[in-house]
Amino acid sequence: MFRSAYADVPPVELPIHDVVLGPAAGYGDHPALVDGTDGTTLTYEQVDRSHRRLAAALAEAGLRKGDVLALHSPNTVAFPIAFYAATRAGASVTTVHPLATPEEFAKQLADCAARWIITISPLLGTARRAAELAGGVREILVCDSAPGHRSLTDLLATTAPEPEIGFDPAEDVAALPYSSGTTGVPKGVMLTHRQIATNLAQLEAPVPAGPGDRILAVLPFFHIYGLTALMNAPLRKGATVVVLPRFDLETFLAAIETHRITGLYVAPPIVLALAKHPAVARYDLSSLRYVISAAAPLDARLAAACAERLGLPPIGQAYGMTELSPGTHVVPLDALRHAPAGTVGRLIAGTEMRIVSLDDPGKDLGTGEPGEVLIRGPQVMKGYLGRPDATAAMIDTDGWLHTGDVGHVDDDGWLFVVDRVKELIKYKGFQVAPAELEALLLTHPGIADAAVVGARDDDGNEIPQAFVVRQPAAAELSENEVMLHVAERVAPYKRVRRVTFIDSVPRAASGKILRRQLREHP
Repeated sequence: MFRSAYADVPPVELPIHDVVLGPAAGYGDHPALVDGTDGTTLTYEQVDRSHRRLAAALAEAGLRKGDVLALHSPNTVAFPIAFYAATRAGASVTTVHPLATPEEFAKQLADCAARWIITISPLLGTARRAAELAGGVREILVCDSAPGHRSLTDLLATTAPEPEIGFDPAEDVAALPYSSGTTGVPKGVMLTHRQIATNLAQLEAPVPAGPGDRILAVLPFFHIYGLTALMNAPLRKGATVVVLPRFDLETFLAAIETHRITGLYVAPPIVLALAKHPAVARYDLSSLRYVISAAAPLDARLAAACAERLGLPPIGQAYGMTELSPGTHVVPLDALRHAPAGTVGRLIAGTEMRIVSLDDPGKDLGTGEPGEVLIRGPQVMKGYLGRPDATAAMIDTDGWLHTGDVGHVDDDGWLFVVDRVKELIKYKGFQVAPAELEALLLTHPGIADAAVVGARDDDGNEIPQAFVVRQPAAAELSENEVMLHVAERVAPYKRVRRVTFIDSVPRAASGKILRRQLREHP
């Protein structure tokens, strides 16, 4: 068993809105949220006052403790206000992908019995249709304005008293994100106030923040990574969060330059763009002090190329999953220069880990031996909503959550994640890690992006198949060239056996490759 070197943190027995915005009065007129496209700025005092007024209005409208409110929006400065208002009024917030189809949205609404929706006017058609399909939705509110729907601005005019709700932080669900569905049916992940708040306390020592920090929020708030790293954590400590609704490279770079961003939390596709795209050279990114990548494997060579180009300390990584609130490992900011290349970090406070054999799950492994990563700690989810069997399959009777990730630990406690258990390719009995081949493919100058999945050959054997996006100047890149590039650099059993050229690699909003879509590619 591996334990954190940090001192344990006591469980945080407060609702998440008080944990994050309780200190807001002390930050007063300091900017809390800035719209990265038009410069609209909300101070801490405004965010605190607005979320309390909105909570009062939601309660006046009939929202009661235990209701589920669906927050269906890209990143905006209104998103945090809506989130904290809903939790203060007693709701559990289920966050919804802005690009969800009405049918996908409706399944989520029905699964969690959501009674309220907050959306934006461009997404109103989807929200209305989803509400019709699901049934049970009492009202659809909008962040901006739309005929026939009350807006958050309208609700802020209420004179109703602020609701006084009795919370049980250990049991009451604050956030109900849905797992990505890349390996199965999407499930509601029940995260209590205590679990999310304690995870913030666990992350504070390795990744400190304060009023001098300016964080760029381009990863989606609806994903637990964005909700924690880009919203809850910086706002809890008085940092300024500059909000972008989506990733567009030029807008992203301009925001770093204009707003003098100090820290970036990103996924590997953004690291790839920062390392390779010519547009990067046109912007002043000198304000940046660090970059942390998470949500998907990041190749050490790509990380090094990005850091060198930006003149920064090595790119740090973090590790976790929605079911872990989400963090368990991170490379501390003060250790970026001496952490080994490719590590996803060390255990954060109060967290335990086991590495167990893939062939004998009851057998614990030591340092240097790859196996499945198991986690135990106060950040482990309450469970999957309405799915006790799925919960039991994920969390054993001793409280260990089985991540499905394959990793190993070195003698100094640094974790290296090799791949997903279910994504490992078995080629003639040998295990092949897609992430390793993807990292190698990206070293070819003619390849802009790549993904590898297991496919079947004519004999029914599983083989590594690469899906490759050519660089614009490499239109003539052939299948044989790609396979040779890999074959010259790996053991024979790891060679790519088939190549398909595509326009883009499908990814979830978190940056994870949607391998199931690739397996279904014609």
